[in-house]
Amino acid sequence: MKQTKLCAELNIKYPIIQAGMVWVSGAKLAAAAANAGCLGVIGAGSMKLDLLRSQIQKANSLTAKPLAINLPLLYKDIEKQIEISIEEGIKIFITSAGSPKKFTKYLQNKGCYVIHVTSSFLLAKKCEDAGVNAVIIEGFEAGGHNGRAELTSLVLIPEVSKQLSIPVIAAGGFSSGASVLAGLTMGAEAIQIGTRFMMTTESSAHDSYKNLLVESGEEDTFLRLKKHVPVRLLKNKFEAEIAELEDKGANKQELENHLGRGRAKSGMLEGDIKDGELEAGQICGFIKDIKPLAKVVEDILSEYDEAYKRIYNP
Repeated sequence: MKQTKLCAELNIKYPIIQAGMVWVSGAKLAAAAANAGCLGVIGAGSMKLDLLRSQIQKANSLTAKPLAINLPLLYKDIEKQIEISIEEGIKIFITSAGSPKKFTKYLQNKGCYVIHVTSSFLLAKKCEDAGVNAVIIEGFEAGGHNGRAELTSLVLIPEVSKQLSIPVIAAGGFSSGASVLAGLTMGAEAIQIGTRFMMTTESSAHDSYKNLLVESGEEDTFLRLKKHVPVRLLKNKFEAEIAELEDKGANKQELENHLGRGRAKSGMLEGDIKDGELEAGQICGFIKDIKPLAKVVEDILSEYDEAYKRIYNP
C-alpha cells in the first residue's frame, strides 16, 4: 500500500485512520487499530473525565504504537479532556464540532499534531487558515454527524486535495482496499474508516446493533435531524419517528424534544435497537460479517493489491 508523507508524520505503517466514533471507539478498538498499522483513535466525545483517563491508560497498556484522541469541541469539559489527554501522553488530536481556532495553537505549543474534521471545501480552507496540521474531509456517505450540504466524498476529495497545502484525509464511504486506493488516487494522504471498524469484535458497539448492521441493506440509512444537528441513522423505530416529524414540518425544538438525551448510548452501546439512535454510514449495507480488526485490515491490504494490479497491470 502506498506510503504517504502523512504516514511518517503520524508514525503509522498504513495511511488508514480508525474513526473516533462516540460510544464505539474505546481502548480495545483503538489499540487493535494501532497494532494493525493504522492510527488508532479513542472517541472521547461520550466519556466523562475518569473514564477518558482510564481508557487512554488501557489503550496504552495494549499497544506501544501512537494513539490519537477525537474530541468534539462543544462539550463543557473540553479543556479538562485536553489536559487529561496530554497528561496521558496523547500527541495527536482530532477535533470536530467547533472552531479549529479555539485550541489548535495551544495544542501545537504543547508539541501536539492537530487534525480537524469538516464537510466542505470552505470549512476545510478555514481549518487551513487556522493553522491545523491536517484536515479530515467527510462526505455525507459517512455515519454519525454530518454536513447539511450533502456533498459526497467523490466531489470533495479531489477539489480539497488540489486546493489545500496541508494533508487531506478522506472519510465517508470507505471500507475496502479498492475504496482506499480510490481515495489516495484522488489526492488524499490517508483514509479514515468508521463503520467497517465499528463492525469488528473489538468495537464497543452492542452485539444487537452489530447484528442489525449485518442484516441491513444498501438503502437502510438516512440523513436526519438537519434542522438540529444532521446525523446519518440506521433505519429503526426512532428513525421512522424522526422522519414522520420532519415530514410534518417539525421545528428544531420539536426535534430536540423527541431526541431527548442518551439515545445514542442506549442504541449503540446498550443495544436498544428499536428506540435508540443508531448511527451508521451508507456502506453498512454491504458489510456482512463481524470479525477482528486485524483481519479487516488484512483484507483491505489484499483488496488494495488486487485493485492496483487490475488497474495498472491488466
